[in-house]
Amino acid sequence: MNKEENIIVGISIGDLNGIGGEIILKTFADSRVLDFCTPVIFASVKTMTFLKNHFNINVNLNGIKHTDQILHKKINVLNVWNEPVKIEFGKEDLKIGAYAIKSLEKATQALKNDKIDVLVTAPINKHNIQSDTFKFPGHTNYLAQELEGNSLMLMIANDLRVGLITDHVPVKDIATHITPELIVEKIETVYNSLKRDFRVNKPKIAVLGINPHNGDNGVIGSEDDDILRPTLKAIKDSGKLVFGPYAADSFFGSNNYTNFDAIIASYHDQGLIPFKTLSFGKGVNYTAGLNKIRTSPDHGTAFEIAGKNEADNSSFKEAVYKAIEIFKNRKEYKAITQNPLKFNQKKI
Repeated sequence: MNKEENIIVGISIGDLNGIGGEIILKTFADSRVLDFCTPVIFASVKTMTFLKNHFNINVNLNGIKHTDQILHKKINVLNVWNEPVKIEFGKEDLKIGAYAIKSLEKATQALKNDKIDVLVTAPINKHNIQSDTFKFPGHTNYLAQELEGNSLMLMIANDLRVGLITDHVPVKDIATHITPELIVEKIETVYNSLKRDFRVNKPKIAVLGINPHNGDNGVIGSEDDDILRPTLKAIKDSGKLVFGPYAADSFFGSNNYTNFDAIIASYHDQGLIPFKTLSFGKGVNYTAGLNKIRTSPDHGTAFEIAGKNEADNSSFKEAVYKAIEIFKNRKEYKAITQNPLKFNQKKI
């Protein structure tokens, strides 16, 4: 097929005992999705056939051994393994975790080699993926090693975008992780992503404080005054529209978040609790800052409903759409920056 005619979406299968297979198949059961992207699921035809029969999802699967066999208008399944896999929905299983990593590694390799255009990852179980050869707390950390750039977890839902200074860090260690260098790096990553990936010409970014009430002048902690405020001032003085720190407890409830193109939280729950409260089921986890595009749904494996045909695929479908949108935005941004005069003349 002509690679330019359709964006190739690589998909890692995630935890087979979770809802990943179900939401993938439900998404591509809508044949209209195949009009603007070509899916490649990194798993096995045997496994995907079992899942489609279990959930009674009427789809045709095109089994392939190599990416040069990808067919347009088909749900391609690249056979990463051939042996039967014992799926026990809702069960945490180290063997299933190993299959999740096999899928992720093959999909990532294809992404690095430009055999696929974007990567959408189904949810994994962060415990059963650990091994002697894979010691990462999640997708983001692994992809940060494998792909070029500075990775940042950016949660997106329409115009709501929430990034993190620290992500999978224990609460007791957060303050020691936040340094001026890290703050600058994360803000720079979000700023560049807004311009390149989301077509925001002059990004306006809010940053949330580290301590309750931004430390209350040192009464509840000095990190906001000693580290965050002076760093943000230096960034703002350089010309970027960066504001804060804002007290996190009232920032979302007051709707102040609607005044910004992105919000950067100091730590995981500070940003993700309000994000998921506002957008759960429709949000997308995007790994900003890398030279390749990766998205995922905003939820986990959902073992409690796995295998029951109750999973909502809205977030996964949105992750597919968002990956395609960002791919197109990056392509346009590259064209503009490489030849701005030609682009401006075309607009006129």
